[in-house]
Amino acid sequence: MSEDLLVQRLRDRDESAMTLFYEKYSAALYGVILRIVKKEEIAEDVLQESLVKIWNSFQAYDASKGRLFTWVLNVSRNLAIDKIRSRQYRVGTRTQPIEESAALRQAATPTFRPEHIGVQEMTNKLAPEQKQIIDLLYFGGFTQSEVAEELNLPLGTVKTRARAAIKVLAKLIR
Repeated sequence: MSEDLLVQRLRDRDESAMTLFYEKYSAALYGVILRIVKKEEIAEDVLQESLVKIWNSFQAYDASKGRLFTWVLNVSRNLAIDKIRSRQYRVGTRTQPIEESAALRQAATPTFRPEHIGVQEMTNKLAPEQKQIIDLLYFGGFTQSEVAEELNLPLGTVKTRARAAIKVLAKLIR
């Protein structure tokens, strides 16, 4: 089928023409999208979004400005770029499920004991009010809100003392 006939059928909202369009262009579009987003499942989603957008906005295609493939490639490429710029994508690529973590597959050496790092001993060098907060937060498993409630302090005070304590500990570690 010629490109002109395909364009006309798509303008006429012929759903079978969309099937032909998919067969003709989807592999190339998927390849371009995958190079941008780098993950197959995301590329599949972006391809699907692209096809829906192409179908819904096909009246915007102007054959006098370029070939159909160029137009659909730009639509798909722009959606892929929008995806990688999205906050959801950026956050998703920074974190990975714990099941996929390389650390999970590596056994700790039998002699490794976290307390040997010495951080808990370093807290003895903190001011008493800072030590109390760090002990509850990091060794007691409390949240900042829980520490504030436990010690009957304003949440802002807990945050300030924790931040100051962490700065002192950072200097001690260096």
